[in-house]
Amino acid sequence: MKIARHWRDRVPRYRLEGQRHRHTGEVRFPPQPPALDEDPNDWEPYQLSGRGEIYSFSVLRQTPEGFASFGVYPVALVRLEEGPLVTAQLTDCDESELTIGMPVEMVTRRLMDTGEDGVLVYGYKFRPRLS
Repeated sequence: MKIARHWRDRVPRYRLEGQRHRHTGEVRFPPQPPALDEDPNDWEPYQLSGRGEIYSFSVLRQTPEGFASFGVYPVALVRLEEGPLVTAQLTDCDESELTIGMPVEMVTRRLMDTGEDGVLVYGYKFRPRLS
């Protein structure tokens, strides 16, 4: 991971901040630059609640390069209360207890250590909702 990209993406990654359209109320995540035919002022930063439910999930048994330290782990499409679908790793759960529709909440967890440049990368994951 490049340090510049890490800093550019830190707000959506750490605070789950998306965008809301000022006129339609549409919410999107991650934030995106305006389309060519859009007024850049139509979209405003929007703090997502971090609450949602599992829309779909799978368990990765052959991990991608750089994620071997996680071992076997579940990932999910989470439908946030505000509407967007978010892909995320699930944590603090047993894969046998996962179900479609299970309420989940966002937590911030360490994702990786980039090594030589010394950047510890944190990001969002989801766990079964505690409250």
